[in-house]
Amino acid sequence: MSYSGQCFCGTVKLEVSGEPEGMGYCHCNSCRSWSGGPINAFTLWKPDMVTVTAGEDHIAVFQKTPLSQRQYCDRCGGHLLTNHPTLGVVDVFAATLPTLAFAPGVHINYAETVLPMKDGLPKFRDFPSEFGGSGEQIAE
Repeated sequence: MSYSGQCFCGTVKLEVSGEPEGMGYCHCNSCRSWSGGPINAFTLWKPDMVTVTAGEDHIAVFQKTPLSQRQYCDRCGGHLLTNHPTLGVVDVFAATLPTLAFAPGVHINYAETVLPMKDGLPKFRDFPSEFGGSGEQIAE
């Protein structure tokens, strides 16, 4: 399977192939601020599964911390993806892949939430332990 996406103006196009490593919601302040919403819906992919197919020269990068290289179109400002080099995954925002059936499995950084959600999914205070977090889950 492959899924195509693009920035807001369509200048930058990308494709992901295979199946995501995971999908879920991030509630951290950085993701909220970057996305402009109360949560960020993420899909995680191995880096070699993500290909920019057009407009690569229009991708700009903002890196606030070593954990996240946030990438966006320099023409329209449309957010595309976030490379997480220390985690070995790329977050292609769920909204960037309109034909992917988004099936969240987890909430991360739930201790920072501003939009509590009662959906029965695991809610990690920060990150699962395999991603360097405490692995501590908190109640809905």
